[in-house]
Amino acid sequence: MMNEHWKKSTYSGGSGSCVEARAIAQGAAIRDTQNRELAELSLPNTEWTALLHALHTR
Repeated sequence: MMNEHWKKSTYSGGSGSCVEARAIAQGAAIRDTQNRELAELSLPNTEWTALLHALHTR
């Protein structure tokens, strides 16, 4: 299911170095909040899950 609403990381704070993510049909998309218009990176479900797991176990 597609979600047009981007969510900012709760770890972003006020530094300006942030990422946003949203659900897409194939998994998730992420982008840099300082360069939203440049591009987004789309990840399949398996890669998105692996990224979240790696970040959580850091």
